[in-house]
Amino acid sequence: MTFPWLTVLGLLPLVAGLLLLLPMGRGAARLLGFGAGLLTLALAIAVVGLHLGGTDMSVQVPWISAFGAWWALGLDGMGVAMVLLTAILTPVVLIAEWDLPGARWSAQVYFALVLILEGLSLFVFTATDVLLFYLFFEATLIPVYFMMVGFGGPRRSYAALKFLLFSLAGGLIMLASVVGIFAVTSAVGVPSYLLDDLAGADITGDVGRWLMLGFLVAFVVKAPMVPLHTWLPDAAEQSTPGTATLLVGVLDKIGTFGMIRFCLTLFPEASTWIAPFMTWFAVVSILWGAFGAVASRNMMRLVAYTSVSHFGFMILGIYSFTTPSLTGSMFYMLNHGFSTAALFLVVGYLVKRRGSADIAAFGGVQKVAPVAAGVLLLAGLSALSLPGMSTFVSEFLVIAGAWSRNPVVTVAALLGVVLAAVYVLRWYRLTMTGPLTDEAATAFTGRDLSGAERWIMVPVIGVMLLLGFFPGPAVDVVEPTAVTTMQHLGMTDPAPVVEGVGR
Repeated sequence: MTFPWLTVLGLLPLVAGLLLLLPMGRGAARLLGFGAGLLTLALAIAVVGLHLGGTDMSVQVPWISAFGAWWALGLDGMGVAMVLLTAILTPVVLIAEWDLPGARWSAQVYFALVLILEGLSLFVFTATDVLLFYLFFEATLIPVYFMMVGFGGPRRSYAALKFLLFSLAGGLIMLASVVGIFAVTSAVGVPSYLLDDLAGADITGDVGRWLMLGFLVAFVVKAPMVPLHTWLPDAAEQSTPGTATLLVGVLDKIGTFGMIRFCLTLFPEASTWIAPFMTWFAVVSILWGAFGAVASRNMMRLVAYTSVSHFGFMILGIYSFTTPSLTGSMFYMLNHGFSTAALFLVVGYLVKRRGSADIAAFGGVQKVAPVAAGVLLLAGLSALSLPGMSTFVSEFLVIAGAWSRNPVVTVAALLGVVLAAVYVLRWYRLTMTGPLTDEAATAFTGRDLSGAERWIMVPVIGVMLLLGFFPGPAVDVVEPTAVTTMQHLGMTDPAPVVEGVGR
């Protein structure tokens, strides 16, 4: 490919974001930011179309020859899903956060930070050089930190610092493994950070396990998994709905994305060694996140805890090592992004009217704001993976694939499905049904979702329903990556067992 499509795809929002840091009029800044988001989405669709049409989108240009580092970008099925997720959610967040009353900084700065985060995230999802991935992985922390500090709630500084410290600690551990890869490849020949070279390298034994653990710890923090999850509820509670959407819907997917692309692909022996621990580790996250959601009294924290539980399902699918479970995990990454966006955005609309995110501050809202109640119900049903929602398909694939490898672990994980129904339906009952409180009546009477707010929710809910009823094309996109990963692992799917056959 002569034209650097993937490079331009990442640079477009990155450059636009940097331009927005320059002085300009308020209206011009918003139009530039939203226009850049739409243009990036159009370019992402074109890139995905070319990729699916068989065009080779990869680029490999020598960067730091002494380290064996390359400016290397590429696209596979999992990358396609993450690129589209990022490109769709960015303009949705920009229009949802068009006005930021009471913020320390202007909306122009927020738009700039969102676009910078988009560009960095697109490079993370397309990087095929380990060092390049690491640099963009760490760089994504910068815009998110300032989005929280400049536009968050009263405890924003604490939440932002906690997020940064957890993420930096994981990144520093990963850096040790990045350096270790250089040492290992240098010892056997020419140093290289290219995934194509490393995938064929024999990095096994204790060395491979230690290197893999360095990557895995960083991804466990990012995902996040219990007990390294505690930064997420604080960050979500103190962030704007748009920031929380990008943080959980896009940025945290780097954790599960990295587990598949780097841990499983580069360290197959070490990954199979740690898989039994990781599957039970995933179950702990599923249940802990679900119980945390049940116990939450703040709606933003509740949504954050549901994500801890859902990430547990993704990781269960990754380390069950079957084609259906891996496919389901990748599809779950895409679906969860839209489900979480719907939840955070509608909660944001409710909080804006009521002035509080506490569940106890609501009651009977559906009587005076039926559209808002309906959107919350749809988003909640997606969170509990109701059939017809896209999350159902991905969760079913994960559970079916995991069952064939380890039924006991899967049965334990199924309790999370039951608890999801508990926390979603209980949440809806406490806030939307029952007697209408005087405070809720004052806050919501005549203030249902506006026309603009309804249109903002249309693409998010529309994608959830579309992929719920017609998941086939999206599943077909990510499945080849699952097949390739299974080949790297040297594993095959368990043979189906039919009772009574052969007896």
